[in-house]
Amino acid sequence: MAKASEFKKGMVLEVNSVPHIVKTIEARNTSSRGAATLYEVRLNNLITQQKFDLLLKSDDQYPVLDCERAEVQYSYTDGDQYVFIRMDDYSQHPVNIEDISDELGYITEGLEGIVALIVGGVVAGLELPSSVILPIVDTSTSIKGSSSSARTKPAILCTGLEVQVPEDIALGDIIKINTATGQYMSRA
Repeated sequence: MAKASEFKKGMVLEVNSVPHIVKTIEARNTSSRGAATLYEVRLNNLITQQKFDLLLKSDDQYPVLDCERAEVQYSYTDGDQYVFIRMDDYSQHPVNIEDISDELGYITEGLEGIVALIVGGVVAGLELPSSVILPIVDTSTSIKGSSSSARTKPAILCTGLEVQVPEDIALGDIIKINTATGQYMSRA
């Protein structure tokens, strides 16, 4: 059991008999004297991938689940499953496409830094690296003399993900994307 004041990003907790991963924690101090600190915790259900918010007092407790973290790499697609290979023992772990639909726009073959959360021998979720580098496969032509900090335009990446990029970015450019926000960071 862990108290809300001990929660850390990435912990796997059992909430309503279902595994949830802690995505964000924000402590809120109330203004009156002697009032308890409240913790606003955002969780992701590892089975349905739905987001779930809790507002907890520092003494509220939830069971911590045993969850193995293993570095994996995307290998291939088999029907409606993505197959990941574990980097330490090269075992294969299939994951349904709908279970990782939010992450698909960032996953490419050979992408390193993916961590699988394994509960009971099954991949319950993926943690992506903080940023990925992807090429642009479709965008409008760049405007000569445009500034990199001015207006933006849509661009489609090799994975099918659409992001907003500065106007001076051209077709074929390779860019860095923040996986948490889905926003353009810089040229690679």
